[in-house]
Formats: sequence, C-alpha cells, structure tokens
Amino acid sequence: MKPVAALLLTLALLAAAVGLARPRDTAGTDAGPAAALEVTAEGRNPWTHLRVNNRPDEFRFAFVTDRTGGARPGVFERAVAQLNLLQPEFVISVGDLIEGSDKPAELDRQWTEFEGWVGKLEMPFFYLPGNHDFGDAGMARRWRDKFGRSYYHFLYRGVLFLMLNSEEPPGNKEGGFSPEQIAYVRRTLDANKGVRWTVVVLHKPVWTYPGVAKTGWPDVEAALAGRPYTVFAGHKHRYEKFLRNGQRYYMLATTGGTSKLRGTPFGEFDELVWVTMKPTGPLVVNLAMEGIFPDEVDTRYGNRLDQEAEPKKEKAKGGAE
Repeated sequence: MKPVAALLLTLALLAAAVGLARPRDTAGTDAGPAAALEVTAEGRNPWTHLRVNNRPDEFRFAFVTDRTGGARPGVFERAVAQLNLLQPEFVISVGDLIEGSDKPAELDRQWTEFEGWVGKLEMPFFYLPGNHDFGDAGMARRWRDKFGRSYYHFLYRGVLFLMLNSEEPPGNKEGGFSPEQIAYVRRTLDANKGVRWTVVVLHKPVWTYPGVAKTGWPDVEAALAGRPYTVFAGHKHRYEKFLRNGQRYYMLATTGGTSKLRGTPFGEFDELVWVTMKPTGPLVVNLAMEGIFPDEVDTRYGNRLDQEAEPKKEKAKGGAE
C-alpha cells in the first residue's frame, strides 16, 4: 500500500473510533457535560438520554441543625458518620452546638468534645452561634477566643453564604443583630451584587416572633431586597417552611436536640438537610437520619429469626396436608 493511502486509512480508522467513544444521546447529539461517559450509541438504545445530571454550575452541601437544648447522646455523632457517607461538598450549622455553661472549665470541655466530633468530617464544617453557644458574655467571649468572628460570609461557585449571629446581645430571647452586624450585612451585599444567589443562615427564626421589628431583622431584609435569596434557621426544634417577601425561609428540625419526635406532621424528626444549588436556586431535601444506612447493615438478627421460623412453617404446612 502506498504511504499516502496508508496514512489516509489510519486517519479514517481513528476518526471512527473517536466517534464511537463519544457519548451521544438517542437523537444522535453530543451529550455535552457527559464527556466522561463512554458508551456506543446505536439506532436504538436501552437508555433515555446521555445528558448526565452533573452540571458545572450545580453543587451540593448539607445542614446540621440543633444538637443541644437537651442533647440526646449519640445522635450528632451518628450524623457525622452519615455525612461522611453522603459526601456533601461542605456542611453548615445553624447553631446550638454545645449546651453552654457559666463555668469556663466545663465550657472548654464541651467545645473540646464537639470539635472532636466535627474533626472527623471529611469536608469543611462552617460554625454558627446559637443561644446555647453564645448565651451570655462569658460564652460570647469564649466563642471569640476560639473562632474569632461570630458573623461572616463566604462565596462558592457564584453563591454568597451570609452567616449571621442572631444572638446580639447575648441572652435576647427573640434574637437580635447589632448595628455593626447590620452595617456588615449591607457592605457585604453591596460588594457582592453579581452573585447568582444568596443563602442566609442564622440560628433564631427571628421573623416568627412578635418583636421582630426590634431585632434589626427588617433592616437585613431591606438590604436583601431585589436579589434572590433563601434563609435557613433552627432553634425551635421543629421543621417549617415559610414564604416571606417572595422568598423561601426554612426553620429546620433537630440533629440530636430535645424533641418529641412525633414525625413529619409535627415537623419533629432528626434530620440532615441536603441542598442542591441549581441555577434556579436551592433544591432542599430533608433526610431523616433513621433512613440513612451504611453498606455494612447488620442483618444477623433478622436472619436468625427467619431461620428459627422456617421449621415452624414446614411443620404447619405438613399438618395442613
């Protein structure tokens, strides 16, 4: 074979191989984001399409909610293990991480214990103060000694996360925000006008209290006006969804805090909140902790009961004949 003909044949074969390797949907169009998916498409195929649900502008993160206010042992620790199974990109708290104390040594013990648990997470954990963490001047001082800021923000993939401290001043039953914090909110929002979404996180759902006008929250909402945002809070140990100012506000249930656990009709359940940030905003899913299992499910007890019941079934069958 002549060299030129051989070269042309080789190029043709390579082009055919690449065409087979590229993922194509049933209509024969390129699958776009599914570039890593390799499958041979024919005239008829055993799938719906090849547009893999993996958009570059989407990401997933999780919330944990109130652990304390009557912590039930073992629940939050189990949540940490479950988060490592679920593998969100990061985890956010809505506060009430420790029980709190006016004794410095006990306060240090509680923080050491809690930090030991979240230190096992395989992804970042973002702290937020609740009334049990920031309940008086001593606890507020200890928070600042350990973590510095009690309110802050971060950006991820074009989304602004505004982490607010609803416990100003400490001990305020209905919550509150200092003039300094409100000024910080305004500056942060003004500096981040181009974000595609804003996620606001605070501990107390201040909008549910009669005295909300005195908390400073209306000033925060006024600063948020004109942009898409979603609010997440905890504190009341029950789940409820609100529509306010045309935006979604969520009050989350518990991740180990005291609860009657009467179930979804009462909004009382232990949960991890799974959020998928889509171009249209956050898609929020409540994951009941009792339904999250590792692959090592211990079925020995059930298997033993089945084995013990088998002879009784055979005997009953024989008797019936």
